[in-house]
Amino acid sequence: MVNPPNPAIDAAPAPASDALPAFLRACRGIAGGPEDRVPVWFMRQAGRSLPEYREIRGAGSILEAIAVPELSAEITLQPVRRYGVDAAILYSDIVVPAAAIGFGVDVAPGIGPVVERPFASAADLARLRPLEPDVDTAYVLETVRILARELTVPLIGFAGAPFTVASYLIEGRPSRTYTRTKALMHGDPTLWHALMERLAEMAIASLRSQILNGAAAIQLFDSWAGALAPPDYEHFVLPHSRRVFEAIADLDVPRIHFGVGTGELLGLMAAAGADVVGVDWRVPLDVARTRVPAGTALQGNLDPVLCLAPWEVTEAAVRDVLRRNAGHPGHIFNLGHGVMPETDPSVLERVVELVHREGRCDGSVAPEVAAS
Repeated sequence: MVNPPNPAIDAAPAPASDALPAFLRACRGIAGGPEDRVPVWFMRQAGRSLPEYREIRGAGSILEAIAVPELSAEITLQPVRRYGVDAAILYSDIVVPAAAIGFGVDVAPGIGPVVERPFASAADLARLRPLEPDVDTAYVLETVRILARELTVPLIGFAGAPFTVASYLIEGRPSRTYTRTKALMHGDPTLWHALMERLAEMAIASLRSQILNGAAAIQLFDSWAGALAPPDYEHFVLPHSRRVFEAIADLDVPRIHFGVGTGELLGLMAAAGADVVGVDWRVPLDVARTRVPAGTALQGNLDPVLCLAPWEVTEAAVRDVLRRNAGHPGHIFNLGHGVMPETDPSVLERVVELVHREGRCDGSVAPEVAAS
């Protein structure tokens, strides 16, 4: 198979910084000209909040839709057309690799990932064979190739971080307490690390295959790492997330690390090797910047619920995020988590327009933002 050209890893000389898309410049913390603006995209920007998504999505599991490249590509493209965002994120799911190797994972509507036989003992390691992307997730790679041809903005590929995927496999479904996960982590550290090593290798294989087929950046979703105290994260999770980031470093694409409730972990998440750290709405953006090393870009961090409030409330909150960024070139505007299904798409259209109009990334802020 011949891979399509990927400007993020092509052997040709790197483009001048002002020729890079705004999203990629922000990931690298590269300041543009005086007219440059903060880029914006939304987690879960493709999905139930869009009527065009509901029209073509069809019934059945999301895994069935992901397995149809033309459909998955179209769903990925929909929010780019509607909102004018600066990046697209692949329409997929973090449990796709585990499902593809036959671990027995599905995504139940209204629930999330569910596992027929949860991971419970060393014998279950045999159920986690290595991922072979060209065979197991060939449909994902075809979707990436379609998008690499059709998109006019960078494509973000992604994978689930080892901890978050492990939590689904062990708990058997989404959890609020992660009791089984933490019990295994502390009760059998040897088995825990063996599981995390398997899941790290799975994430590496998936991410590398997406990059090599056209993804211009990647995001590692450690959505539920915020359930951990910093010492536990540092001992049980950080080495495996670092392994993922190190294994794709040679491909030289921006690497984003995201989790929810991770205010106390932001520095550790950056230490894993991320170029960009996602910030949820619980930590003000200017405070978050003090918790990560200099040179680390930030992504975030409007509370998704505020998109359901009256526009003047949403508008003020957007401006507050921009004000706290204070024109720093390393900022990608996003929500602090995903778009809520009941969000009115017209509100997100207005958010994009506002960020593009007033979000500066040259060390200064627009007068409207400074005054808000």
